[in-house]
Amino acid sequence: MFTPKSILVPTDFSEHSDRAVRQAVDIAEQHNSKIYLLHVVDRLQQCAIDYCIPQETMMKVQSDSEKEAAKKMREEAEKILKTKNIDLVFDVKAGIPYEEILKEQQERKADLIVIASHGRTGLLRTLIGSVAERVMREAKCPVLLVR
Repeated sequence: MFTPKSILVPTDFSEHSDRAVRQAVDIAEQHNSKIYLLHVVDRLQQCAIDYCIPQETMMKVQSDSEKEAAKKMREEAEKILKTKNIDLVFDVKAGIPYEEILKEQQERKADLIVIASHGRTGLLRTLIGSVAERVMREAKCPVLLVR
């Protein structure tokens, strides 16, 4: 039987991701696994067609997004740890979500990734290719896809 020692759980704070987090917590409780909760803030594009955002403004928006994500992650972790006795670490990264998830899996040596099948972008993400699909194809460990 497969017994994960460490579980990586990417979240975008959507309802779908919340289900994946709950599933990962249940698995962690059963197998005494450590959970690595991860949120990736997409890097902003400075220019789009005929308009560019000033560098200063872009850096402030990016920084504010990362701070807000860290606050949400802290709240999420506290909520879980109030009711569950598990080992949980959280982190916020900036970059391309699937790339950062795969890097985190390698760095943390996670032996399972639990990820939502759809994130907050819903149907649009399904039509243009999803983070979950890229992670499933490229991960070096088992991936549990939660609907």
